[in-house]
Amino acid sequence: MELTPLLRADRQVIERYGASGFRVAGVVYRGAILVFPDCTLPWAAASTAVISWESLAPVVEHGGVQILLLGLGRTMGAIPRDLRTPFRAAGIVLEAMDTGAACRTFNVLLAEDRRVAAALLPPRQLSADDG
Repeated sequence: MELTPLLRADRQVIERYGASGFRVAGVVYRGAILVFPDCTLPWAAASTAVISWESLAPVVEHGGVQILLLGLGRTMGAIPRDLRTPFRAAGIVLEAMDTGAACRTFNVLLAEDRRVAAALLPPRQLSADDG
């Protein structure tokens, strides 16, 4: 089902993801990203090991987010309680899944005009050889 005709032109639709990055609203990003309905930002997280309240602070600072999807690369994992608790206190539901599922879920929730954000790691880590 084609979702893009249902969305406003200014929305950040995740069009493609691959081993080293993403294409969102026609713009290519290498590495990890934070996607909001109205903008996409580079994200300094390089692996699941560095995901923390501090690394996700831009989500809280952006404001208005009710659901945060964590795309953890090729795998999904549990969210540690020490990370889930402050997000719950901020009124944000945190959901972890593989990156492909997070991209698809973000687009569906965006089409439903939900207050969603996604923190996405590429399906594989970048190396110096990736240029």
